[in-house]
Amino acid sequence: MSTIRLPQVLRQQANGERAIEVEGATIGDAVQALVGRHPGLATQLLTPDGNLHRFVNVYLNGRDVRYLDGLETPVGERDEIRLLPAIAGG
Repeated sequence: MSTIRLPQVLRQQANGERAIEVEGATIGDAVQALVGRHPGLATQLLTPDGNLHRFVNVYLNGRDVRYLDGLETPVGERDEIRLLPAIAGG
C-alpha cells in the first residue's frame, strides 16, 4: 500500500487523518481509493469528469506528477503521495 499525506486544509474531510494508506497501481487509482474512503474530498480534489483540479499539486516521493505521467504515474507499495491544493490569499 502507498501512503497519501494530507495537509491541514484537507484533514477535516478525512476525519482528521494526516496519512492514509491506499491501494492502487497509479496516482489516479490511489486518489480514487482516497475519495472512496472520504467522499468529502472529491469536490476539493477532482473535477466533475474525474480529473484533478488544476490547482491541486500531487507529488510522488517528492516529484511533481505533472512532470511524470500525471494520474497514470505508477505507484509502488511503499511510495508516498502528497496532495497540496494551492491556497490563495491577500
